[in-house]
Amino acid sequence: MDLDPDNPKHITTEVVGPLTDTLQLADTITWNTLANNIPKDLHWQTILLTLTIATGIWLVRKGHGSKGVDGRERRASLLQFLLPRDIYTHESARVDVWLWIFERLLHPFWAVALLATVGPATEQSVISALQWAFGDTPALQVNYGWMLLYSLVMLLCYDFVFYVTHYTMHRVPALWALHKIHHSAEVLTPMTRSREHFVVGPIWATGGAISYGLVGGVFAYLFEGNITAATLLNIGFFSLLFGFNGSFRHYHVQFHYPAWLSKWLHSPVMHHIHHSYLEKHWDTNFAAVTSIWDRMFNTLYIPEKDEYTPWGIGPETQGEYRSFWQNTAGPFRDWYNMINSKSSPQAGAVSSQPEQEK
Repeated sequence: MDLDPDNPKHITTEVVGPLTDTLQLADTITWNTLANNIPKDLHWQTILLTLTIATGIWLVRKGHGSKGVDGRERRASLLQFLLPRDIYTHESARVDVWLWIFERLLHPFWAVALLATVGPATEQSVISALQWAFGDTPALQVNYGWMLLYSLVMLLCYDFVFYVTHYTMHRVPALWALHKIHHSAEVLTPMTRSREHFVVGPIWATGGAISYGLVGGVFAYLFEGNITAATLLNIGFFSLLFGFNGSFRHYHVQFHYPAWLSKWLHSPVMHHIHHSYLEKHWDTNFAAVTSIWDRMFNTLYIPEKDEYTPWGIGPETQGEYRSFWQNTAGPFRDWYNMINSKSSPQAGAVSSQPEQEK
């Protein structure tokens, strides 16, 4: 039968039963939940880019450039170079996954509360302070030059807050007890980037929200709030820059930058140094993107080609931070021991510095 499109009675619509509709809705919710929670380093675009660049390194270096479980460079076939069995079957790699799953379960309880309050509150406080000090906004016109400056200032501010937070986590014993979980990784995989104690997530999120709020407040005052488009551009820019850099920061393949560039931007292999437990590598390369703050505060370490970097917290205490449960309960045990030692008559003999095993 010919259907008349102008006659509503002849328009056929697809009828979906309640069971099918419910299953389709459940599939959509499940897919969206998975997509929003998959680590950035496991997005297919990032994986493809990482493997492509790694293959290029393998070709240029003729099979050299990757490291094994012991942190030493070794020659490998392409498959072993990209996905070495000894690294991805290591207990540490499995613990990465379980720590991430546990953190994701708790993530919704703090992420929305912090990101929706700390950032905007910081932003509004900065705007109010500038209005009180300088009066009404100058209402500057947004152009590409200002947007470029906004991006640069936000990058430097974010990197500085990240540096300070990261440095503090290494130097304050109570915080090192938490951050030690990230450093207890004995191998580096894309999941190691998400290897954190569940208490640490709010700390990183707060630092990021404050840095965005500070810069956003200043530029919102200057441009009478007409900076939202540039903010979205910046967020995309940071996701691209840190995502690209981050995928190799926790990957066993060495990705060097030229020495002159490493003095300005962190190469991924510089983070391999940060994860080494050798004493000469302690407390180096704290920033997320640039090398500026590490240079300024004398914590920059540019590695030699194929430099030996055994990962983890060192053989003396590594056995205490190997399983999922050890890494989850470890900080609470450390805090208990700290409190106990302070209440002990011999507390004065206890060093205030974090244990030098990082």
